[in-house]
Amino acid sequence: MKNFIFHLGFATLITHELDAMAQAEWRLLFVLRHLPDDVAASVFILLHVPLLAGLIQLTHCKFPLIQEGSRVGLSIFFMVHAGLHHHLRHHPAYTFTSPLSLSLIYGAALLGCLYVATTVVSFFLSKQTIATS
Repeated sequence: MKNFIFHLGFATLITHELDAMAQAEWRLLFVLRHLPDDVAASVFILLHVPLLAGLIQLTHCKFPLIQEGSRVGLSIFFMVHAGLHHHLRHHPAYTFTSPLSLSLIYGAALLGCLYVATTVVSFFLSKQTIATS
């Protein structure tokens, strides 16, 4: 179940990135907003290739500590990302106002929070099991 929660959160964030293309999210990003729209859009898209490849590699690594650490870290990012969107909601270029956009942004944050919570609970339950053995 914990893996499913993570994968659902990751998929929600990736789907948000599809929506981010429609919303021209690069207009909110510090470096990209200074570039012409066509250049910024291309850079925004191309940067997602190595970023997603790296995240998939880390979150599915055969070393449990790296896999779990990267999943927790990414789940925390889901929450930070929602906070950034909340902070930018009054920016003139901010267009993530539809129920779909908001559900993807805050849904990923909720799933990230749920994943971190289940990880913490699993950790303490495993320690309790070891202590009682």
